[in-house]
Amino acid sequence: MASVLIFLVIRLLPGDIVRTIAGDVPISNEQRELLLEELGLNEPLFNQYIDWLSSFLHGHFGGISLESKEPIRYILGKQLPVSLLITSYSLFLSIVISIPLGIYAASSKNLWPDSIIRLVTTIGIAIPNLCIALLLLILLLLFTGWSPPIVYTHPWIDPWNHLKIVFWPTLILSWEFSSTLIRITRSSILNVLDKPYITSARAKGLSNFMILFRHSIPNAIITPITSIGLQFGILMSSLIVMETLFGLPGIGRGLIQAFIARDFPLVQSLGSCIVLISLVINLIVDITYTLINPLIWDSADRIA
Repeated sequence: MASVLIFLVIRLLPGDIVRTIAGDVPISNEQRELLLEELGLNEPLFNQYIDWLSSFLHGHFGGISLESKEPIRYILGKQLPVSLLITSYSLFLSIVISIPLGIYAASSKNLWPDSIIRLVTTIGIAIPNLCIALLLLILLLLFTGWSPPIVYTHPWIDPWNHLKIVFWPTLILSWEFSSTLIRITRSSILNVLDKPYITSARAKGLSNFMILFRHSIPNAIITPITSIGLQFGILMSSLIVMETLFGLPGIGRGLIQAFIARDFPLVQSLGSCIVLISLVINLIVDITYTLINPLIWDSADRIA
């Protein structure tokens, strides 16, 4: 379904792939028709979609780029590792920061640490990452004279240059992602702390530490884990912005360039890959929280 929507949307946008390929060179109607036939764009939309889908499912990922004539499989092989690395860094940093801070904010409800955490997360949610990234780049350039490297390098080739170019995009993405996750974690733990069994635990004389880590967190952690999957789509959309601003040659930047060029097969393939990655992450999240709390799986079996 997602691939159908992407297929239709890209063809509704204004622009002409033939004009993009021809550039400033004038072409006749006959040359235009020949180019459309060569690109396969003179066929019915249904046939174009079936041809692309068949190529995608057979491992060619949509055939070749209309603009560069490169195999899309080769383009994905260059862009996908970059996006996966940035996403992995951001997810890891967000989870490492968010869960402890959410727990700390809940345990210090209405105290000054809780107020500071809520203020920082509110800013992270309220301000678009595009504004934060642009402001950060301007401030770094004005006050330190530093700007990110122009040429991207993989961590196994030049770790230091790689760190310099991915550090700020990862930090901005993590701030946005973790701001939501911290608030969800805090809210989930506070909700569990109001349950009757927590009151019974307190009546039995259990310490606050035992109540929090033995009874509250195991029952409250499911909601934050679920939100990771739900928020992953937002992370991917933010990744498009960060890759474009910081010159990272990932899927997000490639998708924007393909949109501008009206490179239909490449847009469809990159967009479908982003959807597939999101689905895989959601599947991993579902498996993870059933492992954490097997009662969820047992409940699903009883309902079935």
